[in-house]
Amino acid sequence: MQSEQTDGTYFVQATLKVLGGKWKLLILWHLKDKARRYSELKRLIPEITEKMMIQQLRELERDGIISRKTLSEMPPKVEYAFTEYGKTLIPILKPLCDWGQEHLKRKGTDGVD
Repeated sequence: MQSEQTDGTYFVQATLKVLGGKWKLLILWHLKDKARRYSELKRLIPEITEKMMIQQLRELERDGIISRKTLSEMPPKVEYAFTEYGKTLIPILKPLCDWGQEHLKRKGTDGVD
């Protein structure tokens, strides 16, 4: 049993290393249906600082979850989208959202603190 707990802990830690933090899941939530430009993401998540947005996007890109594409427009624009590997996360995003909704109902609130 100890081995299973150790393996489980290791795997959860690996997941948290990629998806952990306050903003990554929210960024991924907004990318789940379509690619978005940086400015769109910033508008959808106004609470995040520019520095943190850039850091989180770079980490997700480094881990192969999202891709960054520079569009040949003037001025140049950047678009972010799930990679094929990253798309494997999409099926878990909806249950996480559903769980959050139920959690808020249980607490008797309709918004995040």
